[in-house]
Amino acid sequence: MQKKTILDYIRTIPDFPKPGIMFRDVTTLFADARGMRLCVDQLLDPFAGEEIDAVAGLEARGFILGGAVAHQLGCGFVPIRKKGKLPGETFEQDYALEYGTATVEVHRDALPPGARVLLVDDLLATGGTAQAGISLLERLGTQVVGCAFVIDLPELGGRRALEEMDMPIHTLCAFDGH
Repeated sequence: MQKKTILDYIRTIPDFPKPGIMFRDVTTLFADARGMRLCVDQLLDPFAGEEIDAVAGLEARGFILGGAVAHQLGCGFVPIRKKGKLPGETFEQDYALEYGTATVEVHRDALPPGARVLLVDDLLATGGTAQAGISLLERLGTQVVGCAFVIDLPELGGRRALEEMDMPIHTLCAFDGH
């Protein structure tokens, strides 16, 4: 029997959320115990042995992955949330969407200055959300040691955008198209 890869656990749903989009659904990956273990192990692999004080996860699937990665690394977890979801004082960062902008936030006291942080999410598309997350973490005075994603959509340019920020990027698989 051939060993499964991350790609074997991700389902593709055509024309969602609109015609022409091939939606890469990671809920099938999360639902499978072996798939989830494989994913978490592979996400943290390049960072194992590195000093990491916390994992930051981007809302919402980044919370699932980031919490699991933080547990495996034996460090804390910090959520980067959509505007209006955090109760304390926050830093905000806008980022571009296809039509308009959105805002993410982090608590101002989420991490001490100098903390070493790994940013985690399920998908790297244009890189806008990740760039906003990095900006927030840097405003806290932390050092972002890298970014880990399950899926890369190279045609959308996110990897290039993060590499231009001198950010180490780790992805588990890539898909052509949107």
